Amino acid sequence: MSSSDKPRLRRLVSQFPDKRVLVVGDLMLDHYIRGSVSRISPEAPVPVVRVQHESNVAGGAGNVAVNLAALGASVAVIGVIGTDDAGHRLGELLSTHGIAVAGLIQDGARLTSQKSRVVAERQQVVRYDRETAGPLSQETEQKLIDSLPRAIEGAEAVILSDYGKGVLTPRVLNAAIAWCKRFDRPVTVDPKIEHFKRYRGVTCVTPNLHEAWGGMRRDPKPGEEALEALGRDILKTLRSKSVLITRGPDGMSLFKASGPSLHIPTRAREVFDVTGAGDTVISTLTLALAARAKIEDAASVANYAAGVVVGKLGTATCTPGELLRVLR
Repeated sequence: MSSSDKPRLRRLVSQFPDKRVLVVGDLMLDHYIRGSVSRISPEAPVPVVRVQHESNVAGGAGNVAVNLAALGASVAVIGVIGTDDAGHRLGELLSTHGIAVAGLIQDGARLTSQKSRVVAERQQVVRYDRETAGPLSQETEQKLIDSLPRAIEGAEAVILSDYGKGVLTPRVLNAAIAWCKRFDRPVTVDPKIEHFKRYRGVTCVTPNLHEAWGGMRRDPKPGEEALEALGRDILKTLRSKSVLITRGPDGMSLFKASGPSLHIPTRAREVFDVTGAGDTVISTLTLALAARAKIEDAASVANYAAGVVVGKLGTATCTPGELLRVLR
């Protein structure tokens, strides 16, 4: 992507506002407890954290939705929460970002997935999780499937965000992909290694390099030739239109069912934190596809967005204004 392509990408970003994107997947609440440490507990060899601040942010598929909203999209979510306080907080958080939450399905037999992190002096001391392991009940799964057709028809693109918490069952995935095909909607997947081969027929799957090797049940191999073979084999296995493998400091590699691969160098000037960069990539890519961009341009603008967020501390988002500045 040369500098002469930047005007085209700027025009693409200008189309982001109000594009309708649906996110289906595992919603979580990320809970942070921050404080200072001045002594070790007399009860056990652990630090005593004096709590100074607590906060909550949307995690998992929720962070994907927040990234889309930050880019100006009109966002709706479909997912499962409990009838607990964490589910209530998560719904409020998403609504605060202007995200439509009518697709949240409450299941009183499940806990809302919540990750609580205790951070002392910028160092994470411990993380404890509350969640319900295991698949959805048949009733909840059917409610989710029944909600898909209308939501997908009303969207211009769909993201399936799989964090392995039980929402994207094989039936849900098959139904979502089938409805996207019927309504001619691009559908992208943020994959889980264990479920990799379930994503057949999607528009694009966006694994990082570790997920790409692991999803294909292969040991990593060095070199561009091995990467090329991996990308081509993923395309063949998933019968997808494209695969975008994110490679950290080595940028991204795009493989298409027709045409040569495209290797995109990183656009990051400084890297402070890669937390959430994958969510930014799939959000920007899918929003570009909703604007009817070619997959090459969608991948390129997603690469620029990733370069913005890794230059920030913590889980971050990118705005259209920030994207337009780096595309000057």
